[in-house]
Amino acid sequence: VLDRIAAVRRACSDHFRISEAREREGVCGHVRSGGLQKVFEHSSVELKCKMRFAVYLPPQAESGKCPALYWLSGLTCTEQNFISKSGYQQAASEHGLVVIAPDTSPRGCNIKGEDDSWDFGTGAGFYVNATEDPWKANYRMYSYVTEELPQLINANFPVDPQRFKGANGRGQYIGALICAL
Repeated sequence: VLDRIAAVRRACSDHFRISEAREREGVCGHVRSGGLQKVFEHSSVELKCKMRFAVYLPPQAESGKCPALYWLSGLTCTEQNFISKSGYQQAASEHGLVVIAPDTSPRGCNIKGEDDSWDFGTGAGFYVNATEDPWKANYRMYSYVTEELPQLINANFPVDPQRFKGANGRGQYIGALICAL
């Protein structure tokens, strides 16, 4: 298993334009259900801030491209909620799915009021593009999850861009539904 994981790491790290989130920030990679669970950080063009996303690479990713499932978590969640609480890795491993779980909103943009409420601002991007100042410069989650993130994933991970699905947890259904349509 460790040889397989090392091969996936080598294949992916040869062309990363993203960096693994630092261990000192409490995020690191783990072998789960025969695959590799990792968290990455990159500078988002759409959101104008650093963003994190989790990726689960099943054992099948060692030998070829796999279908991708994008999990869009609900209000107040980060990339950590789904990967640490759901236990999805077993099913993803059995079915050969690469699973991508992005954070739910931009963070640290220093917009006045973005941290004042649990249901608006940080942790509540709703997967839509804001249309009013000062939010419209950073809160562009629709463009992030439908354009920028898939392009980043397709360029850096062994996924088949023709085979992907989206799923949603709780709290941001409308935005996730709009992304799916």
